[in-house]
Amino acid sequence: MRNELFSLIYKYNLRPNRDLGQNFLIVQDIIERNVDRAGLSKKDVVLEIGPGLGVLTKELAERAKKVYAIEKDRRIIEILQIEYSWPNVELIEGDAVKIEWPTFNKMVSNLPYQISSPVTFKLLKQDFEKAVLIYQLEFAERMVSKPGDKNYSRLSLMVQAKAKVELVERIGRGAFWPKPKVDSAVVVVEPKPPRERIELNENLVRALFQHRKSTVSSALKKSAHMFGLERRKAKALRDVLNSVPLAGKRVFQLSPEDVLEIQLYLLKQGIL
Repeated sequence: MRNELFSLIYKYNLRPNRDLGQNFLIVQDIIERNVDRAGLSKKDVVLEIGPGLGVLTKELAERAKKVYAIEKDRRIIEILQIEYSWPNVELIEGDAVKIEWPTFNKMVSNLPYQISSPVTFKLLKQDFEKAVLIYQLEFAERMVSKPGDKNYSRLSLMVQAKAKVELVERIGRGAFWPKPKVDSAVVVVEPKPPRERIELNENLVRALFQHRKSTVSSALKKSAHMFGLERRKAKALRDVLNSVPLAGKRVFQLSPEDVLEIQLYLLKQGIL
């Protein structure tokens, strides 16, 4: 696989576009493990973002019913169209963050690092069964961090409110060409059953985590402008935020259930 990849690189004198986060995975074992983790069958429709030179796409096409591969780089699209004739792969040229995604039930991707966050939040709004994704290691660690951990963040909370996430493998930078400056990791994402998902107000979560080390009441006071709260009389506002549930708890210690409790209180107070 590595030889095939480099032969294509030399054939087309391809220089990876770092602005697009093009770091090609060159270790076949990692690709096969990720495809295995997805548990693909001929009933599955898979979404891949950033197919690169098609090494993962090839494996997905052999096991799935249909593969949609979204690629922003026109030259990559042209190379894939010349080199491969997959009957069940549809190449989509576009920015995965901006365009509407086709219907799929599983996602397997080596994501460009710079779009990890918007793609992840967009994924959580989709109806899907499982995603097996490669992220920058630091980003992956934040995804799976628990309340109170040093890496626990808005990302951790929003992801875990809707899905089960597990970091299943760390990947050294030598597994890619060109080598990125950081290590990577594989994360498996599975949506929680509908009854277990927690729908959180994104503005509230953002307001809280802008001051993640502050107490809940202090963080909300500092972010009052985000809700137009400064229009309330100072005393009334202070009374409301001092009485908020978990007022003395630090933001980075909040679970999704905690934030939901705060959210319901602020809704009753007419703030959200």
